[in-house]
Amino acid sequence: MPSPPSVRLPRPTRPRTLLTLLIALLGAATLLAPPAKAAALTEVTGFGSNPGALRMFAYVPDGAPSGAPLVALLHGCTQDAALYHANSGWQKYADAAGIVLVYAQQSTANNANRCFNWFQPGDTAPGAGEALSIRQMIGHAQAAYGADPARTYISGLSAGGAMTSELLSAYPGTFSGGSIVAGLPTGCATDLLTALTCQSPGRDRTPAQWGDAVRDKNPGYTGPWPRVSVWHGSADTTVVPSNARESRDQWTDVWGLPPDPTSTRELPGGTTVEEYADASGAAAVTTYLIAGMGHGTPVDPGPAEDQCGTAGAHFPDTICSTHYTALSWGLTG
Repeated sequence: MPSPPSVRLPRPTRPRTLLTLLIALLGAATLLAPPAKAAALTEVTGFGSNPGALRMFAYVPDGAPSGAPLVALLHGCTQDAALYHANSGWQKYADAAGIVLVYAQQSTANNANRCFNWFQPGDTAPGAGEALSIRQMIGHAQAAYGADPARTYISGLSAGGAMTSELLSAYPGTFSGGSIVAGLPTGCATDLLTALTCQSPGRDRTPAQWGDAVRDKNPGYTGPWPRVSVWHGSADTTVVPSNARESRDQWTDVWGLPPDPTSTRELPGGTTVEEYADASGAAAVTTYLIAGMGHGTPVDPGPAEDQCGTAGAHFPDTICSTHYTALSWGLTG
């Protein structure tokens, strides 16, 4: 029986319509597109004339709103911006509350130990040196990131804490508040030799003398003055604890407050808190003395709301100072 004739069926076609091509191209683009970048500590240049020859770094959280608060941060000697950002705990609260962080960084060309030159009048006077560089960083960040000038703060450790006090004095109208961590009062030193004396054994002046050191930077200025917190360890041998008392005397005198605290309370880590309230009842000056703690920015690693930071050299594991500082400024909680 003869075989039936073979029949060649047509090869099925796969029409590449415009829609098919678009889908293919979009899929390829998705595979090739770089991942979205998360917020990171980034160096910023061109922020001003920079007479103090400092470097600026910024951390702007993803989705930080227009009108976000701004905190300027000053590291201690031998440190840099990246280390202070990694250990101090500020990133945690910046991410949670949308806070813009600005870090000033010192160089060995300015100071062999990378200390801010808080003891050099040419670096602490209004409109000059390192103080002006830091003020320019803040102004640049306010414009570039839409940060709120009415919610601008500053904090620093050791030499950065001393420079924080100098900035609060040189530009009082710039800051709503400041935190002096293991630092020194404004005007304590005028050169390296007197700086060493201020660190230890310290200098004892009357509250009025210390207050004049602030007022003399801006003759005729009548306020408002920034609210100031002072953090210090009772066992600090690098910057002796008496400096906390002198800073308290300085800023309570500037605010015109009596020498006795309005209230006293205890916080974790053996921390004694004394508040000096203004006429409205709000704390204008607050001191935090941590029993047995040495020199550094106190942190308390952990996931709880009041825990933060990474412990290490000059970051003692005691209490999250950043949490209580941000809380006192109304930035969290």
